[in-house]
Amino acid sequence: MALCKKKTEKLWLWRAYDPIARRTIAWVLGRRDDATCQKLLNKIGLEGKTFVTDDWEGYHRLIPDDQLFTGKDLTVPIEQDNSNIRHFLARFRRRTKVVSKVVEMVDLSLRIYHHFHDNLDAFAEKAAVFRAIFS
Repeated sequence: MALCKKKTEKLWLWRAYDPIARRTIAWVLGRRDDATCQKLLNKIGLEGKTFVTDDWEGYHRLIPDDQLFTGKDLTVPIEQDNSNIRHFLARFRRRTKVVSKVVEMVDLSLRIYHHFHDNLDAFAEKAAVFRAIFS
């Protein structure tokens, strides 16, 4: 998922996503290059994993062929999650002018989103406190 400060300065969100648990495992922000991809791979490790990606040539350089499956038809779960993130966080919407694309703010937004999205019990608990205070 690409975020732009300017068209020449794209900030890419690289995510490792578990389609069975339907949650993000890790993410890295940076350019669409081998170095940023390698940062994400270092976070999650290669051993014992299967990678389903689009057909960007960098994946073929960094991930062993027997662990790599490419094609848009296999990336439906993460694309659905990308859509959810764009829905809930304005900074990820396309063509938006309403928010900062500063790397730190993007990262913090993702942390908050995943804290509540992946821990619905935590959200329910905090919502109850909020309602008690402001009711």
